[in-house]
Amino acid sequence: MDATANDSRRARGQALAQSKGKRFRHIVGSKYLVPSAQDGAAGYVVDVEAGQCSCPDHEERAVRCKHLWAVEFFRSEVTTPDGTTVVTEAVRLTCSQDWVAYHAAKDEEPDVMPVLLHSLCARVPEPKQGMGRPRIPARDAIYCSAMKVWAKDAHYDTGKMLREGAALGHIQRVPSLASRIRAMERADLTPILQDLVTVSAMPLRGVETVFAIDSTGFGTSTFARWFDEKHGKGTQCRRYVKLHAMVGTRTNVYTAVHVTESVGNGTGDCPNLVPLLHRAHAAGFQLDEVTADKAYLAHEVLAAIERFHGTPFIPFKSGSLPTGSPAWERMYIKFSADEAFWAHYHQRSNVEATFAATKKRCGGSVMSINPDAQYNEVLLKCIVYNLSRLIHFRHELGIEATFDAPRLPPKLLTAGSPA
Repeated sequence: MDATANDSRRARGQALAQSKGKRFRHIVGSKYLVPSAQDGAAGYVVDVEAGQCSCPDHEERAVRCKHLWAVEFFRSEVTTPDGTTVVTEAVRLTCSQDWVAYHAAKDEEPDVMPVLLHSLCARVPEPKQGMGRPRIPARDAIYCSAMKVWAKDAHYDTGKMLREGAALGHIQRVPSLASRIRAMERADLTPILQDLVTVSAMPLRGVETVFAIDSTGFGTSTFARWFDEKHGKGTQCRRYVKLHAMVGTRTNVYTAVHVTESVGNGTGDCPNLVPLLHRAHAAGFQLDEVTADKAYLAHEVLAAIERFHGTPFIPFKSGSLPTGSPAWERMYIKFSADEAFWAHYHQRSNVEATFAATKKRCGGSVMSINPDAQYNEVLLKCIVYNLSRLIHFRHELGIEATFDAPRLPPKLLTAGSPA
């Protein structure tokens, strides 16, 4: 048999097992029902022990068809110390939910969220103020804005919660409505909020070693307009702000984030990955594995992940060559030869789940009109989501949320490299 044709059937069988393995059915003994690669077509019966398949390719050419290869990838034989053989099959993985912990956390969240938020804001330093009237303290500004985002209300609907917070000593006093609106628009709070997102995830450093990176957009109520010279008319589209995030795959918590415009310089996925790595590493997270999609495939990205002693799991594009930097070549070998590559890579779905949960919990768009306020609102959504995860894992894992570590030096969050 031509070796090239055999390798082609093997590759197609592996692709079939990956794409439709959930639909494989065990009939009896060593027989399996394997679906056709073509949608709508009938499946085929594969007998593993006899090495037979009911497909035309096997019956007419008496070759090892892709369906036989697919079942081989679907099944695996493990020899135990006593010499017996155990056959394991790929199964559909489901994410179990600890419903007792979930319901307990939801019942507790209205009482615990303000306390955690106050504890987090207590670490905020007061930025130096220049000319103008005295502003409300930065920690009070963040507390008031975060409570607004948590309640998904307008500024004028949060007065009761803020009065309760003032009575408990969480803030000095309840700022006026105009002061609360201006507080959300403060550009000097944006780097502090980025810092607080990372700090709010630090209690989970002991359980997070595998991370996924991606970006998503949050809609706004503002529009971008330009003149289309080709058609001789004005054109507009709705603006959105882009969240670049690094998420832990065990707890789905944001470990590092950055917010940019949707288009323009510095908004691409690849340039924002390395700063996220630096931020998470500076916070003390151990980066064993980092998964991302093809948009992040670049020599400098793979090298940066390895510098932090991590293993990248980023799939290669169809036209990618096997030669390049040492990190590129190592990843290409793993991508081509390691059958467990996709099991590691598919942990990237956790970042998509985190985005969906954040938008469901805090809204998929921002209410602010000012660009700085839009950035801050997205960062506050991440903080609120992280605190809700801490409340949940307090019940599920017994982890107490404490924010007693010193504030992270800003220079470590934007530059630097691991020791």
